[in-house]
Amino acid sequence: MKIRYLHTMLRVKDLEKTMAFFNLLGLQQTKRIDNEEGRFSLVFMAAEGQPECPVELTYNWDGDEGLPSDSRHFGHLAYRVENIYDLCQTLMDAGVTINRPPRDGHMAFVRSPDNVSIELLHAGKPLPPQEPWASMENTGHW
Repeated sequence: MKIRYLHTMLRVKDLEKTMAFFNLLGLQQTKRIDNEEGRFSLVFMAAEGQPECPVELTYNWDGDEGLPSDSRHFGHLAYRVENIYDLCQTLMDAGVTINRPPRDGHMAFVRSPDNVSIELLHAGKPLPPQEPWASMENTGHW
């Protein structure tokens, strides 16, 4: 089973100040998504020559007051996986809670024993929806 690191997400209170800080470290913006409907911005920043290893800065336009108290402004680690259904089944069989099941055949979230959120993204096109994932509800925070 192969797994590949994708990115680390950090929740930020002041996007411009945080971007300036990462610029000081030598990171440059590689991608930006401003989502009007969701009222958030995602800015990906990476060191020169390393666009495949970005930090994702997530800025919620209306603040973070509604977020779970355990967020501590750290969002998640993200990994691309060969088969999201197989990996989620392996994790579930080992007693890991699938907080956000891969209903879409593409994305799932789990938590580490230390409560770190881990995003799993299926490599390639999403798999066709299948049970038990398609009807599984979210559990806890992810």
